Amino acid sequence: MVVNRDKAPTAQETLLQMVQSPALRSRLLVTIGLLVLLRLGIFIPIPGINRAAFAASLSNNAALGFLDLFAGGGLKALGVFALGIIPYINASIIIQLLTAAIPSLEDLQKNEGEAGRRKISQLTRYLAGGWAVIQSTLLTIGLLGGLSGASGFVYHPGIWFVIETVLTLTAGSMFVMWVSELITERGIGNGASLLIALNIVSSLPGNLGKTLELAQSGNQERLGGVVIVLIVFLAMVFGIVFVQEAMRRIPILIARRQIGRVQANDKSSYLPLRLNQGGVMPIIFASSVLSLPSFLGGSLNNPAISNFIGNYLRPATISYDLIYFVMILFFSYFYASLVVQPDEMAKNLKKMGASIPGIRPGQDTTRHIQDILNRLTFLGALFLGAVAIVPQAVEGIADVRTFQGFGATSLLILVSVAIDTSKQIQTFVISQRYEGMVKN
Repeated sequence: MVVNRDKAPTAQETLLQMVQSPALRSRLLVTIGLLVLLRLGIFIPIPGINRAAFAASLSNNAALGFLDLFAGGGLKALGVFALGIIPYINASIIIQLLTAAIPSLEDLQKNEGEAGRRKISQLTRYLAGGWAVIQSTLLTIGLLGGLSGASGFVYHPGIWFVIETVLTLTAGSMFVMWVSELITERGIGNGASLLIALNIVSSLPGNLGKTLELAQSGNQERLGGVVIVLIVFLAMVFGIVFVQEAMRRIPILIARRQIGRVQANDKSSYLPLRLNQGGVMPIIFASSVLSLPSFLGGSLNNPAISNFIGNYLRPATISYDLIYFVMILFFSYFYASLVVQPDEMAKNLKKMGASIPGIRPGQDTTRHIQDILNRLTFLGALFLGAVAIVPQAVEGIADVRTFQGFGATSLLILVSVAIDTSKQIQTFVISQRYEGMVKN
């Protein structure tokens, strides 16, 4: 097969590399095997719990149901991996917020290189362990009676049940975190993102089955509503792909250099800035933060707190959607500030002898890049907010709630993870091309 080395790999070339390349095949098998292992762990039950009653109670709690979606049904099944990757995500949010607020952590991330990033990763793991203990304790309290408001869901309550359940849930969450990092290191794609995507996909067959039953019920209004919802979801897929791939190319000019007796001409290039710098992370962060009050309110048997959360922090309410939208805006700007450093970019351009046409090097370049980044982040954040809220509103208007929990937010996660994973595979295939050139 003739391969053009200047073009992106075709689907045929990618599939051929998956079959022929031992390194790529090994990474794919490691990824698939570890993901299957994590799925199986969800269904290993914690003993002594009335799961049927707990699942029925959980179905009436929209916030915990949304949290259960990220756990792949593990929370409802009450398996050893019930918490899943959620404590690690919450710990990552806290560490990133602290990095922006504490100079020593910021110095570790920016100036210490790989050693600094390893220290921050270690701090994130420690915090994830502590957070897993807190969440498992709250969940155990809820099982003992907080969620039901009556006798609870435990057959034989006692101190030993509390200790065993907290240790089991914490150990399961730490194992999931370790396996996700193992996938990132030895597999293909980001382990945490792939795990979340797999958990979301696991709910698709049930949702699609309910939707087909609703469409076949003979009610023309319901059939029209199903068609409208599916069209909106399809439009969202196209919009997500467009926004995830969209970028602003800032033109830069590299100054001519004297190489011996030859003078190189000016080279024009561009500085790429993505429209959505944070990808799916702002929505994941906002969803995780908003799930905490519902999780806390469900675990504590306090009517005042439960009523407040039910009235103002329940999904599909105006106050919840408004807070959700504002948090997506905040995390979009926050994540963009972590990913893109305009001052560092301006310094690097100056070191390269490059400049933006019409913009002076130094502070003017920094301000120019920052202004462009702010506008791009605002547009990207508006799109993320629309993705999170509009389809949910359409489901309510069309009275089609079979996708409850699985919304455009989940769709954005799936599309983003698929794009990132496919790009990693393409990068590996391109590296195989150059290895072949060296060997030849």
